Amino acid sequence: MAEEFKRLVKITDTTLRDGHQSLLATRMKTEHMIPILEKIDNIGYHSLEVWGGATFDTCLRYCNEDPWERLRTIRKHCKKTKLQMLLRGQNIVGYKNYPDDVLTEFIKRTVYNGLDIFRIFDALNDVRNLQKAMEAAKKEGAHVQATASYTISPVHDINYFVKLAKTLEEMGADSICLKDMAGIISPEAAYQIMKGWKETVKVPIQIHCHYTSGMASMAYLRACQAGVDVIDCSISTMALQSSQPAVEPMVATLKETPWDTGLELEPLAEIAKYFDEVRKKYYANFDLSPKSVDVNVLLYQIPGGMMSNFISQLKEQDALDRLPEVLQELPNTRADLGYPPLVTPTSQIVGIQAVLNVLFGRWVFNTEEITNYVRGQYGKPPAPINKEAKEMIIGDEEPITCRPADLIPPGLEEARKLAEPYMRQEEDILSVAIFPEVALDFLKKRNEK
Repeated sequence: MAEEFKRLVKITDTTLRDGHQSLLATRMKTEHMIPILEKIDNIGYHSLEVWGGATFDTCLRYCNEDPWERLRTIRKHCKKTKLQMLLRGQNIVGYKNYPDDVLTEFIKRTVYNGLDIFRIFDALNDVRNLQKAMEAAKKEGAHVQATASYTISPVHDINYFVKLAKTLEEMGADSICLKDMAGIISPEAAYQIMKGWKETVKVPIQIHCHYTSGMASMAYLRACQAGVDVIDCSISTMALQSSQPAVEPMVATLKETPWDTGLELEPLAEIAKYFDEVRKKYYANFDLSPKSVDVNVLLYQIPGGMMSNFISQLKEQDALDRLPEVLQELPNTRADLGYPPLVTPTSQIVGIQAVLNVLFGRWVFNTEEITNYVRGQYGKPPAPINKEAKEMIIGDEEPITCRPADLIPPGLEEARKLAEPYMRQEEDILSVAIFPEVALDFLKKRNEK
């Protein structure tokens, strides 16, 4: 009991999901996780983030692994600590809205395979895109962590995030997380939002920051002072850069303070050493994130992944010299689109459009994704879309006002027909429903073995 009383701030370890997603292009294989899982399980973490985000796609597309088998394997070795995933709301683990029947069955099978906590977010903070996922997870008896995507804009002030947290609590959230995916939150903003949440909601609150700007550890310290319950960290050899703050320095910093984590450094050092060796296996091809603070995040609020995409797109057009124009255009494109937070899939949608606006003129050539975004098919933007931009993109067509998924027909039966010739488990249907081509290719190759 004394130890539990002492652990006033808990830690979620992100090494097995966001750590390698941020630093190694999500390429860490399950075989490199297995030898250390039981030692991680013994640390005393609040939870382990091990699934979701880009891991599902990458397992199928690049690692030749079944993501469901990865979850089962981790669950088998981690019997003490709760496992959690990042769920993109109605996007599930993909890049568009999926039908309700696919979403609810995905959550059901995920709980069946061993998951405890669903961290559920929407790129636009449109709570309608969280509603079904939250309901389904609650029905399955899982912990629902509703999430606010952090960004900076004229409409995203402290009051915006406090109101959003209250709404999420009223929707049934068991806890609430602030997700700073771009690594742009200042220590003071972290303090003010966490303080506002503590004064407004009764459920536990958590903060997830990327280290991209170099401010995340300081933001965590201020969040602790404001009363945050849980902070997200990665083991030191899989931390910093565009990943999360490192576990060990936070443990040491908070030791013998009112926010002592109760964790010990010695077993953490052993885990850090293990991942130091694992990381070397990926160095040549995938360990490509910036090795220092990314000043572009501080200047333009552009996550590192967006910058690399800009460079790639401009190179293809033999227009790399126009990168400064793209950096200037991005905030204007984002403003015209109602200040969406830059996280999957909106970061890709807005980023590609900013490049097109520079190369061909503003709103002259528009992607299908931008057209659907303006039609309201991704959800309601945080602020109204610029009238002139809207007219250039969809003319006098009126955007939808209902929950986007209400217009999507069921998808499970069609996915079952596609998967049936290659099925070995019910979960295969869901893999096909979310990534038809990629999953079918994986299932065919699996059956050839």
